[in-house]
Amino acid sequence: MSLRELLRFCRLALILLTGNALGQQAVTFAHYNVENYLEMNRREGGRAVFEPKPEGEKNTLVRIIKEIHPDILGVAEMGPPDQFEEFRKRLNETGLEYPFTEYVNGPDPDRHLALVSRFKIIERHSEGTLFFDLNGEREPVERGFLDVTIEVNPLYRLRLVGAHLKSKLAVPSGEALLRRNEARLLRQHIDRVLSKDPKVNLLVYGDLNDTKDQPAIQEILGPRRSANRLSDILLSDAQGDHWTYYRQFSDTYDRIDYILTDDALLPQIEQSRSYLYRSSDWYSASDHRPVVAVIKVKTP
Repeated sequence: MSLRELLRFCRLALILLTGNALGQQAVTFAHYNVENYLEMNRREGGRAVFEPKPEGEKNTLVRIIKEIHPDILGVAEMGPPDQFEEFRKRLNETGLEYPFTEYVNGPDPDRHLALVSRFKIIERHSEGTLFFDLNGEREPVERGFLDVTIEVNPLYRLRLVGAHLKSKLAVPSGEALLRRNEARLLRQHIDRVLSKDPKVNLLVYGDLNDTKDQPAIQEILGPRRSANRLSDILLSDAQGDHWTYYRQFSDTYDRIDYILTDDALLPQIEQSRSYLYRSSDWYSASDHRPVVAVIKVKTP
C-alpha cells in the first residue's frame, strides 16, 4: 500500500469511527468538471483528430476520483450516454460501484450533467429543456439543471441540484448576459424547492463559470438576509488555495466551481473534513479541480 493510499485509508477510518460514535454517518459528496469526456476534434502531432478523451487523462481522472472516494459524485462536461457508461465502467473496475445514476440531456449536444451515487435516488426533478427570452430571441439553458433527492438511510434525505452555466469564451461575445439569465432560472428553481420544503437538506453545486463577485453568482446565492439565501462553502486545498480552475488562454486561476447549501444543511457540513483536491498532476486529468464536502448524516 502506497503512502497516499495509507493516508486515505486512515482518513476514511477516522470519519467512520467518529460518525459511529456520534450516531452519525459521514457522507462524502464531490463535484468534478471532467473536461470533455467525449469524442471531439483534438490536436495530435500537429493535426486535428476526432477521438475520445485520451487514455492518460482518463486514467488520472479515475485515480483522482478513487482517492477522493465519494459516496455521491456530480460531474460536468460528460459526453453522450455511451461515454457515461464507459466512465461508470472505469470507476467500477477500480472498486467504485455506483448503482444509482442521473443524466441530463440538455440542448448542448456534446456536454452534459451527470451524477452517480451509492445511495438510492428516490425523486428526480431534473430539467433538460429550459428557455429564456433575450433581446427578442429564445435562448436555451444549454446543459439544463440536474435535480435529485437521495435517501441515504430511512432517517435522512439529501436533495442535490447541479448546474453548468454558460462558459466564458476566449473572445467575449455576450456570454456573461446568457450566464446571468441561466443563473436567474437556477435561482427560480431553487426558490421553488425551498418554498415547497423550507427544511429540505439542499446542496447546490456545479461549474458556474464565474467568480463570486459577479452578478450571476450573487443571483444564485439570493438576496442578503433572505430566508432562502444560500451559503457558499469556501473550500481550500492543503496549501490554503481556493482556486478550482486554470484558464490557459489568460494564464489565470479562478474559483468557479461551487458547493452551496441552504440553512438546514449548513450545520451538517464538516468544514474541517471538506476540501479542494490538489495533486502534482491534477491538470493532466482536467482543467478543473474537484470540490469535496463531507456531510454529517443522522443514522437510525
